[in-house]
Amino acid sequence: MAAIFAAGGRQRRRRRTTRRRRDPRRLRLIAGLAVTLVVLIVVGTLLHSGSGGPAKLAIAPSDSAELAPDGPPQVQTLAMAGGLSLDVPITQGRITAIVYHATGATDAIPLQPVGRQRNEGFLARLGDRLFGSGGNDGPSYFVDGGGSGPDTGSVDIGAPAGTSVYSPVDGVVVSVQPYVLNGLQRGSIVQIRPDAAPAVIVTVGNLGRHLGIDVGSAVTASQTRLGSVIDLSKLIDQTVARYTSDAGNHASIQISPAPGASPLL
Repeated sequence: MAAIFAAGGRQRRRRRTTRRRRDPRRLRLIAGLAVTLVVLIVVGTLLHSGSGGPAKLAIAPSDSAELAPDGPPQVQTLAMAGGLSLDVPITQGRITAIVYHATGATDAIPLQPVGRQRNEGFLARLGDRLFGSGGNDGPSYFVDGGGSGPDTGSVDIGAPAGTSVYSPVDGVVVSVQPYVLNGLQRGSIVQIRPDAAPAVIVTVGNLGRHLGIDVGSAVTASQTRLGSVIDLSKLIDQTVARYTSDAGNHASIQISPAPGASPLL
């Protein structure tokens, strides 16, 4: 009988020892779950702090833009294309949204946006929040994934109709063409050969004709007025309208190789 009690005591001690040996693993598991929960809370806070939800990001203050004074923009880089810098062509207070999109043109040179993408993916937003972004000095923008070709083949700068549009580069005007839609001239397209990259052509579209600009005119970035934003709201569905609370009127910019030149900048 004593032997039986002794054996039972040894078994109870072994069970207690086994339970004690398992305790550290349970503690580590609990600690791991707690750390994961804290990380999720921090990530959620970082992604939502100061931004609001996606629906709020997609609405631009169009009413305020119409009331903002018109005039030359502050000098600010909009995008890069190789070594060529494009300046913001519209005074910042009247911009409703900046939207990059594909054009379908095979010769369009992709632009490199400067600034913060407002509709970037989860991982990119997380990286920006945790490690910072290199584009904080530029304007915020959207990238529209529709169409064929590079998503940054062209950029639309939204603004109320009638807003002045200025040259995005220093250079010389090489072409002023009519913008024809539905068989009627609706405005003008101005093409500029940049001083910093004569092997390319910068095309600025959706402009009302400015009588002071013609072939051979020298233009200065952020200073020379090319024309004004035309109203296409009743004629076409404009991409910018997906990201603003208005019809999406805008000026557009695209870069392509100059005739006979290499496509590389």
